[in-house]
Amino acid sequence: MKIKVDFDLCESNALCEALAPTHFQIDDDDFLQILDEHVSAEDLDAVKQAVAACPKSAISLVED
Repeated sequence: MKIKVDFDLCESNALCEALAPTHFQIDDDDFLQILDEHVSAEDLDAVKQAVAACPKSAISLVED
């Protein structure tokens, strides 16, 4: 699975970073950065929670 972000919708609320910090980070300019777009099986649950928690539905998972 791979993370996809619609940066036009993203408000950098940092909920994704709180739930999946190995994949998401808010930089010093308050913009979301994807640290690792590829999601391993062990991180899948955390990333799915981050996707579900996004208030703007800006994050999705797609097949590689």
